[in-house]
Amino acid sequence: MKKQLRSFTWMITTILYIIMCSFFSQAQNIQRLAVPEDVTQWIKTSFGKGKLPPLSFVYEGKHSADFLKKWKYSWLQEVSEEPNVVKYTVSYLDPESGLRLDCHISGFNDVNTVEWVLNFTNTSGNNSSTLEQVKVIDFTVQPKTTGRFTLYHTNGSDAKRSDFQPLSTVLKTGEPLRFQPAGGRSSDASGFPFFNLETPDHTGIVTAIGWSGNWFFELEQNIDKATTLSAGMANMKLFLQPGETIRTPSVCMLFWQSEDRMTGHNQFRRFLLTHKVRKIDGQFAEYPLCGGFNWGDPYPCNEYSCLTEDYACALINRYKQFGITPEVFWLDAGWYTGGGNWYENTGNWTIDSTRFPNGLTPLSDAAHRVGAKFMVWFEPERVHVHSEFANKHPEWMLYEASNKDNYLFDLGNAEARQWLMKYFGDFIEQNGIDYYRQDFNIRPEAFWTANDEPGRTGLKEIRYIEGLYAYWDYLLKRFPNLLIDNCASGGRRLDLETVSRSAPLWRTDYQYGEPNGYQCHTYGLNFFLPLSGTGVNRTDAFSFRSSLGSAVVLNWKLTNADMSIPEMQQCVAAFKELRPYYYEDYYPLTGIGDLTGDDVWLAYQLNKPSDDSGIVLGFRRKDNTVGSLEVQLRGLDANAVYSVYNDNDKSLVERTGKELAEGIVLEIGKAPGSILLKYRKK
Repeated sequence: MKKQLRSFTWMITTILYIIMCSFFSQAQNIQRLAVPEDVTQWIKTSFGKGKLPPLSFVYEGKHSADFLKKWKYSWLQEVSEEPNVVKYTVSYLDPESGLRLDCHISGFNDVNTVEWVLNFTNTSGNNSSTLEQVKVIDFTVQPKTTGRFTLYHTNGSDAKRSDFQPLSTVLKTGEPLRFQPAGGRSSDASGFPFFNLETPDHTGIVTAIGWSGNWFFELEQNIDKATTLSAGMANMKLFLQPGETIRTPSVCMLFWQSEDRMTGHNQFRRFLLTHKVRKIDGQFAEYPLCGGFNWGDPYPCNEYSCLTEDYACALINRYKQFGITPEVFWLDAGWYTGGGNWYENTGNWTIDSTRFPNGLTPLSDAAHRVGAKFMVWFEPERVHVHSEFANKHPEWMLYEASNKDNYLFDLGNAEARQWLMKYFGDFIEQNGIDYYRQDFNIRPEAFWTANDEPGRTGLKEIRYIEGLYAYWDYLLKRFPNLLIDNCASGGRRLDLETVSRSAPLWRTDYQYGEPNGYQCHTYGLNFFLPLSGTGVNRTDAFSFRSSLGSAVVLNWKLTNADMSIPEMQQCVAAFKELRPYYYEDYYPLTGIGDLTGDDVWLAYQLNKPSDDSGIVLGFRRKDNTVGSLEVQLRGLDANAVYSVYNDNDKSLVERTGKELAEGIVLEIGKAPGSILLKYRKK
């Protein structure tokens, strides 16, 4: 019996050993997870000569772990113009086939972050072999202690109250997780490309993917409690022609360690604001308080399809008259030729001369006279089949059989893209447009797939996404003070690359003006992204506070008699006072998961370490029967004294940081209702 038991034990041990050897023979980079003392050293260790880097791919049917060390290796330090940032290009060249892999790596020492993107180039005179299963990151981490990993993530945008809902998933051995968006827009419905993985010993990695198309992200916890992270394009299997180069998604990893996982989230928010988002005059660009032109005219008008020059200019003057001039006036869809439904006339990018006989310059001039900017809506990628663009340049359109109404403008076509750059660049310049709003109301994946060449799956998507970035980069370079508002049926194209060039001023197409949904969207999105905006339709405190963020769109109809000018003035002043808090540290106070019900409390805190102040916003919804909620504040100095001002009843109390961390009671006597606390260190 003992002999049989020993034999059985030996057999099980052997099987496990074979399984682990099989796994680790494919794993590209295995590390004990810790916050690196020096990101530069982490890069040199992970991408050094003789090392398998934290990426993988299959070439000629073989996994890169089996051959990459044999390729010719080179290391080049690039010039970095940013403080605390180092840049390198690490290259691997196959001397037999001529395929070269270039890894462009940046290290951000002030926030413990590394970022990279890959290029594959065929340097030979023949077609390459098949390249597939490219994982831009293929990285296995082991905690110091055994236990479960927890992944913190959110929903994408799907025009629902649950958009950007914060979620947590505990990893289980043998049950891999996979995420990807729906239809080819990077944060559409089922995917949001920002993740925070926490180990059992409270060390973590925030991972962000930069790909405005169809990405994937996978995690798998292995037998020894190690976890592998991998990400890349969801659909890619292709060969490269002689001299051809492609890029991949970009990826970043931010390392953190704390008992409070919000340390990682807030470190990532700082990383974006310091190193990634749009800069103007060396500072991150502040996205604006926006105002429109009495959106929503009666049928058959929709959007701004009945707006006229005289009426628009009169409304600008009315904002000025009331003392509520926004920072930018926002002209949305419907200003172009075609009449009727705005949606059916994309591709007619000429100004309706009947309604705007002098172009859009009178509107931009009127905005500039009152000290505001002027922003205009465009949707260059979706081209209606009967539009001017479709008829003039059919060779630049991507066709997909199931979509009878629209083409997709081929941004991957260099000639088409160059023409589009100049056309819209000149349009912006000639009409005095300050900010550019780009919408995208179509799922592109089917168009890309339908137009791929045989044996080159994914190439049309790659060229398209490369073209999108080239187009936006052209506009940002040509107009140094330009801001891009990124709208794709709401916030359905948010990823590391797009948030580096733009921000979503209208982050969801969820029911316009419904405050409970807006609270949920702010609550979830702020875990990762500090810059976003939404609309405010009413001036009562509950509605206005529900729409607060780093940007707001005033959706007020100034011609309505039930609107209150003093309330509008108070809202504008309050937004300008509170906006800076959204740029620093964020703390959810009512947990995560499903906060969409009408019977819940929702509360969050925004803390400004830069001046030791902060705010707390709480919301009691209409079906909630409890008039108070105790919340524990975070990020405070336990030994300091703070003055706490209640904006509802104007009361002022003093509490120590320790007392506020132990709990402070929010009281709202009537539902629905809201509360705003402002605190400051004495």
